[in-house]
Order: sequence, then structure tokens, then C-alpha cells
Amino acid sequence: MRTVFVFPTGERAETLASLDRNLPGQRNPWTLGGNLYIDVDDEQTGCLFSDWDLEDVAILEAAIGHHLTWAVQIDISGRIDGTAEVHQMISLLLEHGGVAMDDYTAHPWTLPEILSGAVIDGLRFFDFRGYHELNRVDEHRDRPSDAAS
Repeated sequence: MRTVFVFPTGERAETLASLDRNLPGQRNPWTLGGNLYIDVDDEQTGCLFSDWDLEDVAILEAAIGHHLTWAVQIDISGRIDGTAEVHQMISLLLEHGGVAMDDYTAHPWTLPEILSGAVIDGLRFFDFRGYHELNRVDEHRDRPSDAAS
């Protein structure tokens, strides 16, 4: 399962209402096509930031300008590519501003960066293929050569 966290501007209630309008008849979690599982998490009653590196939280806070206490968490099934579906949800959730963070970079992505295909640290938003390719190359570099054995 891959995960994206979305930090929309505005009030939590507005985001919940938007999810209810766009994904009617469901909640806790909402789903998109049975492959995206969407829920709201927070620090107080949930697990938000509990397994994040402090540096990643600091990067997020610097981008937003304050400490965030809630987020929309999107879990993406490994059964599908998911890129189009994630972009659909990100466009909805960030239409009034905010940022999203994926499993592959520590960069807080804005909607214009995501839609334009901007590249940060060699990757686009939700670029799981690029991430695995970069790490596969790094693994080969770190592996001792067979000739040295």
C-alpha cells in the first residue's frame, strides 16, 4: 500500500463536506473505485506524524508556515498504478491551496507543481516508478562487485 498525505487549506469541516459531496454515501473511509482509501487523520485522536521523521515534519511546517494538526490520508492499493486516481483526489482536495506529501520525497507538493509534472530531487509527485528505479541503481552501486570476491 502506498500513502499520500494531503494538507488542504481551510477548515476540516469544509474538507469533510467536499469528500461527502464527491464520494457520496460513504465515510471512514471514503473510497474511490475500490482502490483508493481516503480518511482524515489527526494528531490528537489519531496517528498523524507518529511515524514521521522530525525533519519531514519541520519541512512541512516551513512550507505551510505553521504546525498542522490534521490531514487527509490516501492509501493506494498496489493492485493499480493509481497515478490518475491520486491526481484526481489531489486536484479536489487542494483546489483552494495546501500541499501534499508522498512516500517518495520529503517535499511538500503544491497543486501547480503536481499538475505541471515538476521534478524535485529527481522525482515527480507520486513517482513510485522513478523512486524504485533510483533506488535499484543505488543498490547496485553499493553492492560489492563479484570480481572482487
